[in-house]
Amino acid sequence: MTILQTKRVGKTDVSVTALSLGGASLGNLGREVTDQDAMAVLEHAWAAGIRYFDTAPHYGRGLSETRFGTFFADKARDDYVLSSKVGRVLSPGAQLDKADGFVNPLPNASRYDYTADGIRESFESSCARLGTSHIDIVFVHDIGDYTHGPDEGARHLDDLLGSGMGALRDLKQAGRIGAIGLGVNETRICLDVMAQEMLDVILIAGRLTLLDRDAEAGLLDACARQGTSLVLGGIFNSGILATGPKPGAWFNYAPASDEILDRVRALEARTKQVGLTLAEAAMQFALRHPAACSVLLGTGKVSSLQRNLDAAALDLSAEALAFMTR
Repeated sequence: MTILQTKRVGKTDVSVTALSLGGASLGNLGREVTDQDAMAVLEHAWAAGIRYFDTAPHYGRGLSETRFGTFFADKARDDYVLSSKVGRVLSPGAQLDKADGFVNPLPNASRYDYTADGIRESFESSCARLGTSHIDIVFVHDIGDYTHGPDEGARHLDDLLGSGMGALRDLKQAGRIGAIGLGVNETRICLDVMAQEMLDVILIAGRLTLLDRDAEAGLLDACARQGTSLVLGGIFNSGILATGPKPGAWFNYAPASDEILDRVRALEARTKQVGLTLAEAAMQFALRHPAACSVLLGTGKVSSLQRNLDAAALDLSAEALAFMTR
């Protein structure tokens, strides 16, 4: 399999490499990454042939986008694809040691806003940080009850459907956005939005993995009907598919339950039988899924990025391939 082949995003003119680099770690998620190390990760991804890069205002309150803007300053704009997100609006704020799980973020305050005005403000600010006049894919970030709870979730959804999506369509019509989608951790909100709006793409984190197949319950069929592509993030489910079922392993942003640990132990035993590590199997499952146009690799370390690249480049035995595609 050619891991850097390009795939079309929905019915748009945007095409992305099958592997992509996510920018959360480069916004200091959980640990500080120096500017030098961030540039090294971006350089390594570029040298490996990755040409699709994803970020968000949320990642370090603008830090990840700012680092991306620095890296791409000397690159021809047509040589790469960028995605970022709307739904959070940044404004000057206090310098904090930590915010939203990010260490030493930029001194910005953050608020949720899914209205047309909020989306336009978020988009223009992202363009400024990224040093570009257009963003190839714009995801509506963290809409839904998973992030906001039912009351706030309903209010934000009303804002998005009432005016926010119209603003995104206008930006797309003007050529400043190539594709519109959602960037979320749950499937229910995807189905709710798709019942009223056409989406080009969905970045679904952790819900279509070797371990968690929640997206198979309705979302894949909806995507097939609309011609909506999937970008797969969180393919290691917060780490447990990378580390294995060790004590303290995390699943879905929290320590794994005994039930999840048992399921992962069973998965690990099967992957060993077909000659793969658990992490290799998780990578291959995502990369080979027919609904996926790209798989996000999120890391702040060159060594981890290379390990993921190696896992993606493996040739599978017939037995391993059967396990991946069952």
